[in-house]
Amino acid sequence: MPPKPAKAAPIPRAPATEPPIDLGILPELIGYHLRRAQLNVFQDFTRAIGAGELTPGQYGALVVIDRNPGLSQTRLGQTLGIDRSTLVAVIDRLEARGLVERANAPNDRRSYALHASDAGKALLVELTRRVRAHEDYIAGDLGASERAALIASLRRIRRPPA
Repeated sequence: MPPKPAKAAPIPRAPATEPPIDLGILPELIGYHLRRAQLNVFQDFTRAIGAGELTPGQYGALVVIDRNPGLSQTRLGQTLGIDRSTLVAVIDRLEARGLVERANAPNDRRSYALHASDAGKALLVELTRRVRAHEDYIAGDLGASERAALIASLRRIRRPPA
């Protein structure tokens, strides 16, 4: 007769309810809530437009380039609050995908004039439809006046001193 298998040790279970985590000062901080909201917004942006399509920063740059043909990289960076090295990487990615074209600026040979390509314009039409749906989703619990008040409040957040 074969020996009986040994009984397995019971698997320890996690407590039914874990104690809450003390967040200290964090719930009082605007920056903490902005960062949490940003993470949620960026995650849903990726879901809405598709992973690998464009990042929020690339989308924003493409929108501004499309609306301002011939805009310089310097002016785009100032408008979006993006430092030069980050902006160059964003433009490089958009150009590599055939969405943006660089041309020598007519008044300054050291600068580039940016234009959305036909492919960039076409992609922007489709992505803007998805971005509007994404915005409606993330702000779904806000009424129109609350949404406007939130945007107005965020615009009043001070920039750091130069």
